[in-house]
Order: sequence, then C-alpha cells, then structure tokens
Amino acid sequence: MAALCPCGSGIGFAECCRPVLRGEREAATAEALMRSRYTAFVRRDEAYLLRTWAAQTRPAGVETDGVTWHGLEIVGSTDGQPADASGTVTFVAHFSDGAGIQALREHSRFAREEGRWVYVDGDHQ
Repeated sequence: MAALCPCGSGIGFAECCRPVLRGEREAATAEALMRSRYTAFVRRDEAYLLRTWAAQTRPAGVETDGVTWHGLEIVGSTDGQPADASGTVTFVAHFSDGAGIQALREHSRFAREEGRWVYVDGDHQ
C-alpha cells in the first residue's frame, strides 16, 4: 500500500506532492503549493522551500530541524486558482518540539512569479 501524502490530501505521496517537490510538475493552485510546502517541511527539503518562496521575501535559509510535524488542516482560501495572480490560504499545522505539541496558525499570501505559484508571506494568528 502506498504511503499517504503528509499534506493530508488523502492521496498517495507519489501522486500528490512528490512530483511537485521533484520539479516534475508545478503546483496548480496556491493551496496545492501550501500543501507541498508543508510536505517539504515534513521531509526537511530546504531547497524546495527556498525555491518556492517569493524573491522579495525569501530568507537566506530555512530551519527544518528540531520539529516533528503531525498534520495540516486547511481552514480556508481565497483566489489562488490556476487563472489567478494571487491568493491566500489559512491553515493550522500541528507539530511538536522541545516545548511539546503545538499548533501554528497562519494566513499565508501567495502570488505568481514567472508563471508559477510562490509563497510571499503570512500572518501568524
């Protein structure tokens, strides 16, 4: 049985986020990019996270160690469809670290950069 994708889509990893992480296809929507970025955090794929971050807000590096991810909930989204130039996704990501089990709540902004979706920034809630 194929392993389910960490993004919570209910689809196997091989059909869901793996082709996006490998660059075999682009995320079609802002939500799909959000899901693939969550999966990249789970898999500690810093290169993918940086590649899918908007140039104007991209940090020099991303810390992916010290956290165990337990699940992603998509709360809602606006725009972010294949024909849109921008969109938002509100999510809750559950994780544990040295301080115990926690939840990261964020309203994320996405935009098209050179024809593909990128993460711009987000407000933690």
